[in-house]
Amino acid sequence: MNHQIIQENISKHITLNEAEFLVFLSRLKKIQIPRKSIILSQGQLCENIYFVESGALRAFFLDESGKEATIMFAINDWWVTDMYCFINQKLAMLTIEAIEDSVIYQLKKSDLDYLYIAIPQFEKFFRILMQNAYIREQLRVIQNLSLSAEARYEIFVGKYPEVAKNVKQKQIASYLGITPEFLSMIKHKKGKGLK
Repeated sequence: MNHQIIQENISKHITLNEAEFLVFLSRLKKIQIPRKSIILSQGQLCENIYFVESGALRAFFLDESGKEATIMFAINDWWVTDMYCFINQKLAMLTIEAIEDSVIYQLKKSDLDYLYIAIPQFEKFFRILMQNAYIREQLRVIQNLSLSAEARYEIFVGKYPEVAKNVKQKQIASYLGITPEFLSMIKHKKGKGLK
């Protein structure tokens, strides 16, 4: 089994020897999931964090009226979970689904806690992941408050070009906080070369 992608992801922030990496791998479960599979449901205990080796996932919130708000996409080489609920072992506020056929690694919270003790460098690794996630979300909130929908769409397409091509327009619109109809107008305008 080839673990190069996850090994490269880890080595961006910490250095593990071969024995440490094998301990890490022993705590992971590699799963192939077809498109539309749900790996976490809103209201379910959030026990896992996931690494995307290939494919793409979407995390969304479903309100009482049934309206979806996409919180994030996770593409190759990204980690995803309902972070607040994962860290605090609460019922999930988000649902995470595969929007493409995907290969993911699952890491349980209990196994992460074990890694913190067995290989203390993992505290540094996950601290960096948390910091990066916080920064990403803070920037997204500021962009949502300060930029036009057109500018937010351009940032989205630059950040997720493959996702932008392959997911439903309503999912992109829910991520941007606009209606699918307004997104269609933006795309039509861009297609004509207008700003």
